[in-house]
Amino acid sequence: MAKLKGKPVAESEVEMIEVALPNDANPLGNVLGGRVMHLIDMAGAVAAHRHSRSILVTASVDYLDFVHPIRVGQFIILRSHVTRAFHTSIEVEVRVFRENYLTGERLQTSSAFVTYVALDEAGHPKPVPPVIPRTREEKRRYREAEERRRRRLAMAERAHRRYFEKLPSKKPR
Repeated sequence: MAKLKGKPVAESEVEMIEVALPNDANPLGNVLGGRVMHLIDMAGAVAAHRHSRSILVTASVDYLDFVHPIRVGQFIILRSHVTRAFHTSIEVEVRVFRENYLTGERLQTSSAFVTYVALDEAGHPKPVPPVIPRTREEKRRYREAEERRRRRLAMAERAHRRYFEKLPSKKPR
């Protein structure tokens, strides 16, 4: 199999903008966390698609905090880019900001690392191109991705053991 040609981080960069509408919010007027999570997955997927040009599935989302609320009427800005590609998986960093459309004031509200797995037409994992980090920041994120991946896989292994342990069989009455 031929080695895939690497791609720079810049080729995967995405910026999405949404307006926070009343239907996206709770009774306090704050955008629902689930809506923000959906947007994070979409922005991350676009970056991963740009990098891999493949069908993808979401494999995991790292820890996610909602540090500041996003209010109805504000812009929701999502910026994403690939940080590293492993054999069949791609890690994408997604940062979420709110922007006051009247003043232009922008504040980061949350961020997450999302992992996607590339699939072939039969639904099996397939290799993805490597990432070519160029800037100092890209190189730092690239190096740190290995440790994030190690922690992510260790946590997944522990969780999967718990989720898929055999339940005790019930005796028929």
